[in-house]
Amino acid sequence: MKHRKPILITGGAGFIGSHVLRLFLTKYPNYQIFNLDALTYAGNLENLKDVENLPNYTFLKADITNTKEINNLFELYKFESVIHLAAESHVDRSISDPLAFVKTNVIGTMVLLNAFKNLWSQNFTNKLFYHISTDEVYGSLGETGLFTEMTSYDPNSPYSASKASSDHFVRAYGETYNIPYVISNCSNNYGENQFPEKLIPLFINNILNNKPLPVYGDGNYTRDWLYVKDHAEAIYLVFHKGKNKQTYNIGGFNEWKNIDLVQLLCKQMDEKLNKPRGTSESLIMFVKDRPGHDLRYAIDASKINKELGWKPSVTFEQGLSKTIDWYLNNKGWLENVTSGAYQNYYKKQYH
Repeated sequence: MKHRKPILITGGAGFIGSHVLRLFLTKYPNYQIFNLDALTYAGNLENLKDVENLPNYTFLKADITNTKEINNLFELYKFESVIHLAAESHVDRSISDPLAFVKTNVIGTMVLLNAFKNLWSQNFTNKLFYHISTDEVYGSLGETGLFTEMTSYDPNSPYSASKASSDHFVRAYGETYNIPYVISNCSNNYGENQFPEKLIPLFINNILNNKPLPVYGDGNYTRDWLYVKDHAEAIYLVFHKGKNKQTYNIGGFNEWKNIDLVQLLCKQMDEKLNKPRGTSESLIMFVKDRPGHDLRYAIDASKINKELGWKPSVTFEQGLSKTIDWYLNNKGWLENVTSGAYQNYYKKQYH
């Protein structure tokens, strides 16, 4: 059998990771894709049922903060490239347990960087460490302006601070040890398989169960929304065509105030469930704002558009409709992930 290039994808059982993994597995059968995931609350192997038996797929259950285990895996499989998606990512959780975010997002990234450096330090030719980050490292915008790749870091939550720290370490290893790397910072993702602690799947699930829709503050916080499959395509392009030691911002050119998004979601849900218009919207409940809540994020994605030819394939209305359809057609998946510990977390967070 012809040698397949071994590529490690961390967090491949998670929301974004599962879409990236599927894309690489199907588009590049000459890659041997290793999915390393600790299978914490948001990691779900059900996300990968359709590809788990492909010959170029290997699952590795491991924790990126376990130095010995990670070093052993790098020595055993000789990963030539790393696509690093594994992260704690929910801001609310970072407020209640910041040290967990430091451990996974900072220490975990350091462990991977060291393993990669130690394995290939004599020859980094055709090797790459690709670190996926967030637009939240840039802090908050006013009513105007966009985040560019040159925007100064100004994180405001433990989550964004931990991601900013990991970004800095990737760049530092690039300069100090000459590790070939790329970084991408993305806006809010939405789409199929997203764990229902995030706004869109949470509200879909709550509408299905006739529960309140908790909107922070006055609902005027603004986010740029990116369909997860478009993000996966962007990652695919950056991995293959991105320039060494460069950063690429990935956004949807798609800003929405939270309240406007929720109202659109309610409208589409009523239509799809054949309910009178306004039924879902009556569930909206404004709740106490969270600490350090950034007013607005908005990404300037012109660099990746001009250099790599990437742009979103769907409008937000189209992507949201596809997303709702998936959850309505996969209620078993939704029921599985909203049981047990998640319910306890939900009650603690919103009640």
